[in-house]
Amino acid sequence: MAEIHTPFGRVYEDFNVGDLIMHWPGRTITDADDTIFSLLALNQHPLHIDSHYAAQSQFGKNLVNGTLVFSIAVGMTVNDISGAAIAMLEYENIKHLAPTFRGDTLYGSTKILDKRESKSKIDRGIVYVETVVTNQREEDVMSYRRRLLIPKREFASRPYTHR
Repeated sequence: MAEIHTPFGRVYEDFNVGDLIMHWPGRTITDADDTIFSLLALNQHPLHIDSHYAAQSQFGKNLVNGTLVFSIAVGMTVNDISGAAIAMLEYENIKHLAPTFRGDTLYGSTKILDKRESKSKIDRGIVYVETVVTNQREEDVMSYRRRLLIPKREFASRPYTHR
């Protein structure tokens, strides 16, 4: 019996322009997630770390650090989008569309906008995608686009064998 090896994630040939990939599972943001991330990132804005201050704001409660939302959004796409990537080439057009609060659950979907073979190396291509992040109320809270360098199937890394 022949062994079949596949890389983690998708290779260049697996991406089709126009496809919409739904990422699962979602991720619920806890108080601890937001507080720890804000402190690690040195973002001491009281909207993130001071509940009394946040209660008096236009939001009425703590607002989740936007870069945490972005980090979780990128992370939830790894299995489907960037798991086999050689490199992230560019993030662009990051938009905060609505506030995210502690206790919200994030979900993501990614549309494949374009792809092209590398002009300088035959073993890879560039894939251009847009990810939209929604919450449990189906409100869009963030969107962003990025370009990834993805290996072609024939050249995809096979770092180890399962036995």
